Amino acid sequence: MAVEKTKTTTIILFALKLIPRFVRKAIFISLFMIFYRLDSRRRLIALHNLQRSFPEKDYKEIIKIAKASYRHFAVVGAEFADMPHITKDNVGKWLDVDGYENYLTANAKGKGILSIVAHFGNWELLPVAIPIYARPIHIVYRPLDNKIIDNVVEYVRTMRGNSLIPKGGSGRQIMELLKDNQIIGILSDQNVNTSEGVFVDFFGRPACTGVGLTVMAMRSGAPIIAIFPARQKSGRYKVIVRPPLEAVSTGNYKADLVYNTQRFTKIIEEVVREYPEQWFWFHQRWKTKKHQIK
Repeated sequence: MAVEKTKTTTIILFALKLIPRFVRKAIFISLFMIFYRLDSRRRLIALHNLQRSFPEKDYKEIIKIAKASYRHFAVVGAEFADMPHITKDNVGKWLDVDGYENYLTANAKGKGILSIVAHFGNWELLPVAIPIYARPIHIVYRPLDNKIIDNVVEYVRTMRGNSLIPKGGSGRQIMELLKDNQIIGILSDQNVNTSEGVFVDFFGRPACTGVGLTVMAMRSGAPIIAIFPARQKSGRYKVIVRPPLEAVSTGNYKADLVYNTQRFTKIIEEVVREYPEQWFWFHQRWKTKKHQIK
């Protein structure tokens, strides 16, 4: 079964790679713009989120950002077939790293590294680039609903020696990896239910945010660095590595949980404000409401 899964995955990637990148991008952009027009539910979610997050912008600008976001993710999708072919020799054609010294500072502490990652820019570049510039990482993830796409994503994310850690019940494994000075990647920008997160401010609204990253940081003392692969006008990416942070622990566990989660969430908001078209506004980030707390 595993052999068959790998075979199917490689066939899909090979077939996509046969299509020249500029043609792939044109096809994906056309499809995503069709989705924008036909999928009114997602379009309205994106427009509503943008309006609430940028009240100072007029509606024409909101629509412009929403369409740009769809085009951006179309490009990310089109580029996915290229990820297996990025190597140490050609990675410079794809990206520059801004803040590599911040990784070195965090790594020198010897406590492992927790990384803040978001569905921003081309985040699928990170499982390829980090092993090239640093070492393989361990990615906390939730399997995708579509099994075929999930198999393809899993294959690409792990082909450079990375490992995937299923979300939920992974705390003990992560703590052991941090003791071994490993790097843990955790996507930290999705809505969660009240049993998994706390409410913090995100673009001026309370957003229920997962606390897994904060809990691991408070327990381990591992430094936290945020990594954002921002697409530039040239089409290349600037991988922004933010200075390392440490979780604050005052002894008031609940208060510290909220305080630290807010700090980490603010970092994501800052980069999204700088590149608003590169974040997935069609996700219901503010779906969970405070009145749902039991």
